[in-house]
This record gives sequence, C-alpha cells and structure tokens, in this order.
Amino acid sequence: MREAVVVRETTLQDAEAVAALQATCFPPPFPAEALFTAKHVRQHVERFATGQFVATAGGVVVASATNMLMQQADWEAHRPWDKSVGGLDLPRHDPEGSVLFGVDISVAPDWRRCGLGRRLYKERFRLVRHLGLVLYGTVCRTPGYSESGLATPNAYVESVCRGASTDRTLTPLLRMGLDCKGVIDNYMEDCESGDAGVVLEWRP
Repeated sequence: MREAVVVRETTLQDAEAVAALQATCFPPPFPAEALFTAKHVRQHVERFATGQFVATAGGVVVASATNMLMQQADWEAHRPWDKSVGGLDLPRHDPEGSVLFGVDISVAPDWRRCGLGRRLYKERFRLVRHLGLVLYGTVCRTPGYSESGLATPNAYVESVCRGASTDRTLTPLLRMGLDCKGVIDNYMEDCESGDAGVVLEWRP
C-alpha cells in the first residue's frame, strides 16, 4: 500500500529534491541544460512562493509543479519558451500578471498513473480562482510525435485532439478540461516534440 500523498507549496528546503526529480522525469534525449537546478528552484520560490507546489509521500518529493504570472497580452503573443519565460529562473515572472502560466510539471515515473498530475492541476486551478486571474495557460510537450510517423507536429496534435492518437502528455491534459488553442513551432529544443509546443488554456 502506498503512503499518503501531501500536496503543498514548495519550500527552499525542497530545492535539491525538485532538481533531482527533473533529471528523473526528463532523461535524454531531453536536453540536460533545459532542466532546473536547485538554484533555479530556490529562485522560483523567492519570486512566487504561492505558485510552486510539490507532492510528497513519506516526506519524499514525488511530483512538482512550477508556475509564474504573466500579463494576458504576453500570453496571447505565444512566443517561444525563452521569450515567454525568460530563462530557467523565471525572470519574466510578473507579480501583476493576470495569467497563471504553467512552466513545468514533473511526476516521478514510479508515481505516474496515480492521479498526482491531476492533483497538481487542481492546485493550479484553485490558485487561478483564489487570485482572481483571467485564465491558466501552458504550452505542453508532445513526446509521442517523434514515433507517430506523422509529417508535422500540427498533424500529430490534430490527431491527438480528435482522439485518433494518444500522447502521454497532451491527452491527459485534454481530459482535464484544457482547451487546445494551437501549436507554436520552434517553441523550444525538444526533438521528441519536433521542437513544437501545444498552447492550452483553462478558464474559471
């Protein structure tokens, strides 16, 4: 029987564990230089403590969610990752922003299919309501694209959205009620996703 899971805000003391989780969740071919370090995680907490979450089991971090605020106009510009987020320490976080932007979610492989992603998303949606924000937005990976045989990321995303294909990242988010708003080509270096990202929104 698994230990009970607690979802709470990330603390500075969690930084090393969250960074270690990143490496476990995103092995090669995902670029190691795109992963958060403990220093980055501490900066996230210092910038926006109420927007960072971890799930722990027996005191061990088994999942995390990283978030920032941005203005709606910046969200709707749908820029590449480095232009929208600004870097791994979230320098473009805007305390006055009206959009909660989901930068990252990581769930330990042994804890997948246990509902942790859904619990972290519920925390995100709760925070949107609590802060009176306009919406929650994120740009997600589609790691199944590289093995799909489809010609373009757009074709793959269309296939997933209509239920003809299943993607381990995008499909669960669609089932949680997020709406697909399109694809950003050349979003970030990510060969599994064809370097593209899928624009998703949830409104309260």
